[in-house]
Amino acid sequence: MTTLNTLPASFGPHWVNAMLTTVLGTAELNGAAETLGDFDRRSGDGDFGTNLTSAFNRVRDEIAETGPQTYASWLTAVSRGFLGTGGTSGPLFGMLFRDLARCAGAETPTSAELSNGLNAALATVQRYGKAEVGHKTMVDAIAPAATALAESAAAGAVPAEALDAAAVAAQNGALGTRDIIARRGRASYVGEVSRGVLDPGAVAAALMVRCAAGAARGIDDAADVSWAR
Repeated sequence: MTTLNTLPASFGPHWVNAMLTTVLGTAELNGAAETLGDFDRRSGDGDFGTNLTSAFNRVRDEIAETGPQTYASWLTAVSRGFLGTGGTSGPLFGMLFRDLARCAGAETPTSAELSNGLNAALATVQRYGKAEVGHKTMVDAIAPAATALAESAAAGAVPAEALDAAAVAAQNGALGTRDIIARRGRASYVGEVSRGVLDPGAVAAALMVRCAAGAARGIDDAADVSWAR
């Protein structure tokens, strides 16, 4: 049964297409992978942008091959794209989207189901990545997003508003990584050098949540990355 708190049927494809456009760009617009790769070159080993591009190219191929029809199948395509990608973050994002794909009890999730999925995904990322808030990783964006989404869903907010709150929390969390010395991931090897640079994984996660907020309104435009420059 469809309720006011159920995401629209177009949510899955719009979310995935928005992420594809955000990361890979278009003929007229550079993708965020370039910016994220620059962050990683300044504070890590420099492969994040390349790995992110590879992951979403795999996602695009997976979509063309499988023709997803449901929210779960669209998000599964993203999970598989990341799980086939190397680096530290590829498998973690892959497991994150795998848990998100599993959250829907019907063709599309409710706000509460999506919240439960994001909390499950956060727990999985933390279990395998051994990261906490303040370690300068994707967790710094995902954890506040999960909290904001849970609070908004519990308060009865419509999905678009709940995801807007999650997107703002994720962006603020990502921005907060600028002045942190990394304690997990490759950036932790460079110590003080990582201070002053946004964590690319946190920024990427924040952009993905912003794409979800747009998708809840039926929009699949690229997410604005100017805040992270």
